[in-house]
Amino acid sequence: MTPSLGEAEAARTPVDGSAGIAYTPPTAGRSIRVVAIGGGTGLSTLLRGLKRYVARPSDLDGISPGSADTAYLIRDLTAIVTVTDDGGSSGRLREDFKMLPPGDVRNCMVALSEDEHLLSKLFRFRFPQGELEGHSFGNLFVAALSHITGDFAQAVQMSSQILNTRGQIYPATNTNVTLAARMDDGTLVRGETSITASKQRICELMLEPALAEPLPEVLEAIAAADLVTLGPGSLYTSLITNLLVRGFPEALAACKGTRVYICNLMTQANESLDLTASQHIEQIMRHTHGRTFDYAVINTAPISPERLEQYAREGQKPIEADLDRVRALGVEPVTGNFVHEGEVLRHDYDRVTEALLAIGFRERRKRPRVPGGEVLRQSVPEGARGGSADLKEPVLPIETPR
Repeated sequence: MTPSLGEAEAARTPVDGSAGIAYTPPTAGRSIRVVAIGGGTGLSTLLRGLKRYVARPSDLDGISPGSADTAYLIRDLTAIVTVTDDGGSSGRLREDFKMLPPGDVRNCMVALSEDEHLLSKLFRFRFPQGELEGHSFGNLFVAALSHITGDFAQAVQMSSQILNTRGQIYPATNTNVTLAARMDDGTLVRGETSITASKQRICELMLEPALAEPLPEVLEAIAAADLVTLGPGSLYTSLITNLLVRGFPEALAACKGTRVYICNLMTQANESLDLTASQHIEQIMRHTHGRTFDYAVINTAPISPERLEQYAREGQKPIEADLDRVRALGVEPVTGNFVHEGEVLRHDYDRVTEALLAIGFRERRKRPRVPGGEVLRQSVPEGARGGSADLKEPVLPIETPR
């Protein structure tokens, strides 16, 4: 069951180790609009946490907007997904049909699906042999709809309706773009797969064609959002690639909502080896030509020796939380235990979502409004936000156990 405002208020005991953003539930009709930007497993993982606070379509039947019964914390949830993947099933479909890669979008649809069992299992099913070996049913389904409609974005919307997703999903652009990277030895490498396979360090990322346009719905969602998130995900190939779409940096700069970067847990081979948390943010700012975030969610909890050894074999290590340097960039760190340890490390999407909602509602209350109700952007003054040690992470009720 989706948590209501009353349930959230009854369960707002702070968790040790996070942050003095104390969660206070909004009054009815004061839910927020959230936009999540990214790609890969990072975005779909985050969406699983956020969707628990979004109304099901069936829950809204017979309820008028703003009524006292509208008790959901997230009014609108929009996922904006990278479309530069050229490997695996997505790469094969892209090459055969000259379409955008469906893989990351499919993962987001499954994550936001009302029923993560039968239909989502069908969309995740991957053919084990024959000519379809390696293809997932979901990728083929989106490819078929894209061919029928002649429009990838429309195919995504139709697929989302079939899965009854709690939220909208849009590709960052409807243009068939190729990712290119200038490496530290001066070479230019084209294609996401080739970039991640390169042994050289990425210096600059580009899209070809350079003037790829975003969907109007994407810009509208960012403009209306109370909270915009970027990450977690591969620094260059899942995150920065979205920000290279024409108009994206300007839309984020003009956004009246609060902008939050969700830092990865570990460095990543060929993308971010040896980069600290602040250096991740600096690389994003280099590509957007300005400050993009108000807050950064950064894990400071220890990771088990077994997992550290596992990742060390790939040259990966926990990202250093250089908090003073993050603040020097004008970004306030929100620290705490955001890690979930399984066979691989993932963000604990419940805890990340709790922190994001706390930030979103606190900043929404602080922003002044002009006559007519429009919210004005108000940067949080340096020194007035409190250090990350002062932030208290809220505990919100969880719909189902992990």
